[in-house]
Amino acid sequence: MYGFAGKILHVDLTSGPQGVSIEQPGEAFYRQYWGGSAMGLYYLLKHTPAHADPLGPENTLSFFISGPTGASISGQSRANATAKSPLSGLVGDAQTGGFWPAELKFSGFDGIVITGQSPTPVYLWIKDGQVELRDASHLWGKELTTAEVEKALKIEVGEPKAEVIQIGAAGERGVRFASIMNMSNRAFGRTGMGLVMASKRLKAIVVRGTQKPEFAYKAAIAELNRWGTKEIPNNGDVKGLQDYGTASVVAFQNSIGTLPTYNYSSGYFERADDISGEKLADTILKENDTCFACTVRCKRVVETEYKGRKIDPFYGGAEYETISTFGSYCGINDLQAISLAHQICAEWGVDTIACGATIAFAMELYENEVINRGDTGGVELKYGNADAMLAMLNQIVRKEGFGAVLAEGSERAAQTIGRGADEYLITVKGTELPAHMPQVKRSLAVIYAVNPFGADHQSSEHDPMYTPVDGEPNLYLTRLAKLGLTAPQPMEALNAEKVRYAFETQKNYSFLDTASLCQFVWGPAWTMYGPDEIVQMARAVTGWDVTIEEVQQVGERRINLMRAFNAREGAGRDKDTLPKKLAQPLKGGASDGFFVSKEELDAALNIYYELAGWDKTTGNPQKEKLAELGLEWIG
Repeated sequence: MYGFAGKILHVDLTSGPQGVSIEQPGEAFYRQYWGGSAMGLYYLLKHTPAHADPLGPENTLSFFISGPTGASISGQSRANATAKSPLSGLVGDAQTGGFWPAELKFSGFDGIVITGQSPTPVYLWIKDGQVELRDASHLWGKELTTAEVEKALKIEVGEPKAEVIQIGAAGERGVRFASIMNMSNRAFGRTGMGLVMASKRLKAIVVRGTQKPEFAYKAAIAELNRWGTKEIPNNGDVKGLQDYGTASVVAFQNSIGTLPTYNYSSGYFERADDISGEKLADTILKENDTCFACTVRCKRVVETEYKGRKIDPFYGGAEYETISTFGSYCGINDLQAISLAHQICAEWGVDTIACGATIAFAMELYENEVINRGDTGGVELKYGNADAMLAMLNQIVRKEGFGAVLAEGSERAAQTIGRGADEYLITVKGTELPAHMPQVKRSLAVIYAVNPFGADHQSSEHDPMYTPVDGEPNLYLTRLAKLGLTAPQPMEALNAEKVRYAFETQKNYSFLDTASLCQFVWGPAWTMYGPDEIVQMARAVTGWDVTIEEVQQVGERRINLMRAFNAREGAGRDKDTLPKKLAQPLKGGASDGFFVSKEELDAALNIYYELAGWDKTTGNPQKEKLAELGLEWIG
């Protein structure tokens, strides 16, 4: 079997060192689930009983990579974390990049399945197939930064080249949207995976390996790598990532009215130029960082200060989502303040999207006098007030003052506050909306609603890629045609064809999260590599006769695994909703007056469920669909 290590590590923390075992599944299992998110979901459904406490020992937390991980080609060093989410009580899913995924492969494993709960803090040390649980009491409860912990662990294991994922002090303190930090500057950010890991008293997983995997056709991988690297200057989207990071899209988003501003009240921020990728590159950018073997080098590293507080390059730098949530969401145009917010989130280990959006939600409550200085402990939580944003952020990560309320996430905070606070929420399934607006990017309306772990901007392709063009088809449309998408629609459309576009590209993106591929490098439209290259790479790595139809089916299998988990928890169509705010017209800019009505969302959902083979009443996968995907064992 090529590409895969062929081993999955199981660790029952309740049993301690005696709970460590190694599973070696057959090739058929690997081809069915591939790795990444789908494989994690398999073990979640197998090991976690229905209605389990997300923070109890019965929750299963897994980390999976896939066959391409560790190959010498851009965009393959990704890992997936899966567990029941403490934010939604439904499925939780998060990804990260960097060097830890490749290092896990080199250590001899395709994944780690964590069950149980340790009586005392521990960390996991893995080197070349050898596994050891070590005491982490000296690292727990000390308010150590993630950088301090990472450096200490590398000294302890005696391996300066070891890679570390860890929870920060915010997870230890119970912040519900705590993340799992990787290299201290990347994160498994969404759905509260850091709090799940903290509940198991697992401080970190440290890996080091020298066991390079065998790939079926190394020459084909090398040729794809050369071709992709040469194509970067010819692909404006990828070149923009290389030059300006994900913040390269700030100006574009603002120009079409899709830069969330003032807690999603507008799609236009009048000071957007101050927080653009170009501005960041011209002022505070120190260098570009990268992930294992990737030539795109899109990761920002900044060096600056805010009012005497140094911004340490060790923590990288803010990307588009962080710049938006702590910037335009909050009406803040200070890159230095946003950079400090990014660093605090990385030091303490919290999701920047959830955290920034929750502060923006609180700012709108303050502006509308739902809360006041008496509630906030004297913090004047107004839009544009960078010092107030940072003050509240510091309360959140410590779970102190009003920050303890917001540390539960905006949906739970609204329940605590009352007074109509829920009218200002921008959440789906307990997860705050990312910085791409479905009022304008219409296909995202249905994807945000149906996505099993809440609104997610990296679960499908966006509407600008599927709009009519004059003359010959562009790169986007040429590639989308490989998925059978040949009838581009206007941006404002949310019709049957636009829903089909959402569904087909969702399956493609879902494959990427299962094959552990970077969605900035691999994808259906704008990326370095398109559908043809995905198939070529999959064949070159595994030697399997992979087709685009198999790629799409693997992606569809993952989506159905997630929906089946949610159905078991009693959630279906009733949870496929959008926040009330999205039905209110936006104000200002190119999207002035835009909104998504409940009626058009319901119509789109009916179309989507039919395409997906799900029951229109419940929104759950039907038995025939599960059987078609080899998932009849779910029941």
